[in-house]
Amino acid sequence: MKKNGHRLLTLAALVGTAAGVIHIANRFIDATSQLKDMLEQPHSRTYDWRFGKIFYTKQGHGTPILLIHDIMPGASGYEWNAIEKQLATEHTVYTIDLLGCGRSEKPDITYTNFVFAQLLCDFAKNVIREETDVIASGFSGSFAIMAYRNNSDHFRKIMLVNPPSFSSLKQAPCKDNKLFKYFIELPIFGTLIYHMVASRESISSLFMEKLFYNPFHVTDTLVDTYYESAHKGGSNAKYLYSSYIGKYLNININNAVESSDACIYIISGEKEASASLIAEEYQKLNSSIETAVIPETRHLPHLEDPEHFLEQVAIFL
Repeated sequence: MKKNGHRLLTLAALVGTAAGVIHIANRFIDATSQLKDMLEQPHSRTYDWRFGKIFYTKQGHGTPILLIHDIMPGASGYEWNAIEKQLATEHTVYTIDLLGCGRSEKPDITYTNFVFAQLLCDFAKNVIREETDVIASGFSGSFAIMAYRNNSDHFRKIMLVNPPSFSSLKQAPCKDNKLFKYFIELPIFGTLIYHMVASRESISSLFMEKLFYNPFHVTDTLVDTYYESAHKGGSNAKYLYSSYIGKYLNININNAVESSDACIYIISGEKEASASLIAEEYQKLNSSIETAVIPETRHLPHLEDPEHFLEQVAIFL
């Protein structure tokens, strides 16, 4: 009995020591990731929303455009850095950091598609205060579609950049998804997992292998900015990631697309996996949807080839 008790005490001491070391490492990562201060930006403002402060920028004059970034570790309004100044020569450009992203607050909640759709409706109503065109990247295209369905009075034309497939959005959280979400949200060890996913090396690999077609277009500034954004606000950044991985952001948008009377335009990266098939899916549900392809780009054509992307924006808007 004494031997077993001694082993338990030793095990407890080891676990406690490991937890302490990991906690210190987590704090160190949170602190050092902000040293380069890459996210400072002029024209910045905040919107006091019900779930937290929302960071956004406003620049230019003309008809409004709302730019909505994708959902991934490190995502923020910086995604539109290569095109927003040019757009601002003819439009009033609003670039938002979604709740849980970038410089916006990152509450420890379960994030859902409804939360983001409601954020976009409230932002358009209370900040923009007139009908706005929307350009939404990646998964956030589903937020824009649902926001239009909830209140079409606030939105006009919607441009979707490499939107998600209908089949992926229909996947509901299963036991494995819920378990992984639980582990990510654990105070110390879950934070460690998130830090591994959102490490500078992981973000760099993500850009080179999945987001950009030409890896030589991936700059240190781009990776450093996403890395800083992924850790802005400390460990709370992991809660949006856990909801995304847990599939809590998914929702069936088929009916919303099919019944939409909005002008919808899909821009795909030529080298994005299944991009042409996904665009065809959307057109089958709504024949009024128009599409275009940016050559030799992948998931973020507006970052990889801003010149050709802006040409398509000018055609659509």
